[in-house]
Amino acid sequence: MLETLTLFFENLGFRKVPEQLEFLLNPENIPFAIWETLYAPLAATVLAYVIGLPLGILLVTGEEGGVRPLPKTLMRVLNAVINLLRSIPFLILMVVVMPLSRLILGTSVGTAATIVPLTVAAAPYVARLVEASLREMDRGVIEAAQSMGCSTWQIVTKVMLPECKPSLINGATNATITILSYGAMSGAIGGGGLGAMSLMRGYARGQTIVLYVAVILLVILVQIIQSVGTRLSIRTDKRINK
Repeated sequence: MLETLTLFFENLGFRKVPEQLEFLLNPENIPFAIWETLYAPLAATVLAYVIGLPLGILLVTGEEGGVRPLPKTLMRVLNAVINLLRSIPFLILMVVVMPLSRLILGTSVGTAATIVPLTVAAAPYVARLVEASLREMDRGVIEAAQSMGCSTWQIVTKVMLPECKPSLINGATNATITILSYGAMSGAIGGGGLGAMSLMRGYARGQTIVLYVAVILLVILVQIIQSVGTRLSIRTDKRINK
């Protein structure tokens, strides 16, 4: 099989074929790269929602005319910080956050170390996604809940979040895919996974087959995540499942 594949790729003009195929056919390399590609972004997504979901809710409920208005100065500062973090390119943010990764995890290199910058980059993005989802809700539903004497906590947990569930799931899907792409970029500064495989082995060493395989696997992962997210969103949409 190896000889057949080698001959096939050599006829297509690829170089260093035996070395690349030996790497790709090793039963440990690809599964481990996929695991590294998934676990850091998924962990960062969870942490980003732990931070970003309350922030997104606060941006809607705390604004003037919201369910629980907060001081304008506080809201301006909160919006400014979120906009500032969102405006920094991820590769630069990773370098800036390296000391924080070293402080929390004891290292700034490796796949686990990328969880910290991924979370810092994703939390403000998640906050804006949650804010956009909650703003789609009919204002009359909130006013009806207020007229019945519901508390702010009840309005958020019993009205706003359930009503906006399909949009929130779509946002979570987009956030996961975006964080996955950030995780692939982290291979440029020592992160692992398919991103490191495509950059360090595929591009830097001129191993084109490895590069293409890594890109194809990333595309497949994105398609799976998008399909699962879309299906969950449709299943929770009351307008479709009436």
